[in-house]
Amino acid sequence: MSRTLYRLEGCPWCEAVVDELDRLDLDFESVWVEGLHSKRNEVRRVSGQRAVPVLVDDEYGLTMAESSRIVEFLRNTYGDEDERVVPGEYQVTF
Repeated sequence: MSRTLYRLEGCPWCEAVVDELDRLDLDFESVWVEGLHSKRNEVRRVSGQRAVPVLVDDEYGLTMAESSRIVEFLRNTYGDEDERVVPGEYQVTF
């Protein structure tokens, strides 16, 4: 699997990334993490921090956090040309 998403159950920011992965019909593996930040050692190992979501995309050699940045990357990398967004301008909203 070339994409792995570290996520927390019930996390709306994680779900925003899942929705985008599904919309783009991209395969990914979910790694469910603990609710307590202090228990998220696997997330820290791959990303240097303990917040989720974190996407690891082996195809591009990329590890990134923050839902808005992840969705922006997915749209600009895997989406159609008319779906692309200006880097830094996309925001996940609820």
